Formats: sequence, C-alpha cells, structure tokens
Amino acid sequence: MSQVAVAILNWNGLAHLQTYLPDLVAYSDQATIYLIDNGSTDASLEWVKTNYPTVIPIVLHANHGFCGGYNLGLAQLQEPYFILLNSDVRVTPNWIAPMLALLERDSNIAACQPKLLDVNHTSRFEYAGASGGYLDRYGFPFCRGRIFQTVEEDLHQYDQSLPVHWASGAALMIRSALFKSSGGFDTRFFAHMEEIDLCWRLRIAGHQIYCCPQSTVYHLGGGTLAVDNPRKTFLNVRNNLLMLYKNIPKRGRWKIILSKLTLDGIAGVYFLLGGKWKNTLAIIKGHWAFYTSSAAAREHTSPEQGKDKAHESLYNESIVWSYYLKGKKKFSDLKWSVVSKK
Repeated sequence: MSQVAVAILNWNGLAHLQTYLPDLVAYSDQATIYLIDNGSTDASLEWVKTNYPTVIPIVLHANHGFCGGYNLGLAQLQEPYFILLNSDVRVTPNWIAPMLALLERDSNIAACQPKLLDVNHTSRFEYAGASGGYLDRYGFPFCRGRIFQTVEEDLHQYDQSLPVHWASGAALMIRSALFKSSGGFDTRFFAHMEEIDLCWRLRIAGHQIYCCPQSTVYHLGGGTLAVDNPRKTFLNVRNNLLMLYKNIPKRGRWKIILSKLTLDGIAGVYFLLGGKWKNTLAIIKGHWAFYTSSAAAREHTSPEQGKDKAHESLYNESIVWSYYLKGKKKFSDLKWSVVSKK
C-alpha cells in the first residue's frame, strides 16, 4: 500500500477526466489513485475503467454531494494520507513530494494545500484557494492572492510555506486518521465551505493548516457551479452561517452572526439592483435554512476548548470594509492584525 491516496470525486465529469486524468496518472507515481463516483449517469466511470485500469473505482449509487461522497468514499481507504483532488485540476511533475515532506516533517500539521493557479491564465492565482485561505472575524473567506473578485498575478510574492486558516478542497492533502477522527466533512453542508469548516475544527483541536507553494497545480474552477449561480449563493450563505455557529466561541457568537446577516442583506440589495434577483432570493432562503437548522447545529458544535485561540488568529477587520471601502485589493495591502482577546 502506498502512503498517499489521491481521491477524485466524480459526478458526470467525463470531459474533465479526459482532460486532466492523463497528467494525474503520469505524475503521481507515489500515490494510489481512486475515483469516487457519486452516482454518475454519463460514461465517465466506464471510460476510466477502459483507459486507466490502474485507477481504482469506488462506486456510490447516488449523488451524496461533495461532503457525503467524500465521507463515504474515504471511509473505505487505509492510506496514511489522503489528497482530495477536484476532477478539473491539472497537476504538475513532483506535485505530491513537497506536501508529503511537509506533513512528514511536522506531526502537528493536519492538512495542507499546494499553490493553485488558473489553468486558463497560468500566471494568475486561482479563485478557489490561491496560495492559502484566510478568514476575517465575520467568517468571510479570502486568500493569499485572491480577495473577492480581485485575483492577483503570481509573481512568486506568496511562495513562503506558512500556516493558513484553511486549505482549498480543490487540492487538499490531509492525514487520514485526522480526517476520520474529526468526523470528516459536515454532510449538512452538501457542498461549499465544508473544507473551511473542517480546517477550523482541526485548528480548534490544536492542529495547524498549511499552504505549501513548493507544489503547484492548475485549477479550472467553476466546474460544478458558476461563481454567481443562485444555488451556489444559497449554499455559501447557509453554510457560512452554520460554520460560524459551530466554531465561534459561545460568548459573542450571536453578535458576529447578526453582523454577518446584515452584510448578507447588503449583498442581497446589491444583487437586486444588478438585476440578479434570484441571488437575492437565494440569500433569503439561505438565512431561513440557517434559522431552521441552528437548533440542530448545537449537537455538532466544536468543543469550546480551543475556540478562543483559533478565533483570535482570524483577521481582525472586516475584509468587506477593507476591500470595498479602504481599497485593499491585494493580500499584501492588508494591515494584518488578529482578533483581540477582549
């Protein structure tokens, strides 16, 4: 058995597999590659079996979403390290070794990601993870190399390997034992922000999350849902609120959540003025879904121990305020401070 399992979650992704699987097989000698098929109805599973018999299929008979599909598929694997890889990612030679070396060197690092660049604009960071993910105190995610819609060129300005708040689910390397002992992804999320929630829980438990830019991959992005798709808006709004409820310290939790609800409302007005009323409706539905599920979320909240330290590391200002009102468009423009203990 190899040390590393590369697991691709597939749902009707024949075109992506035909485009990106050849490089993955060519450049992943250190790993065993698995295809977790999430109830596909196209010919993707048959195509992989015929053309790449070394790729091991794990067949699920329904679409369990990103969260459920990975939880069910990874439960069947025994390798010490998992790499969760989107089907629309092009890997490069030697992409696994730097991340494996990082995790082998420091047992406190639970997970890491490579540097993600845009497969269509190869000198530019990619939206979904860039060079490591961060959160502000209100739970808004941003990246080293991408804040909201501003995506930076990769000038090697973020090539330092360092701790981050979250690692992208597009290419996430994680210790299998910690993935399983933490409960894996929260299946209520279905898709979107599940990796941020998982990384936050791991940090609460005392582990670190890293970006390892010595490894580089290229991500297409938007392979399942476009950035402004109302379904994606709904999932992001609901899941972000659930994530805050679960992982923010109990004292002050609702103050932060109410602030986030207000900011969502402002975004809803912006969508409405722009003629994207379906996105405004998606925000309303996301809030309602959170209200109706927050009581049940109490059973899934992380233990309070460790929450303060994890929360205090977040970006202390509102990234919305910094970006839209202060004009801080690049990660390097931010005056970094962490959340006060007060």
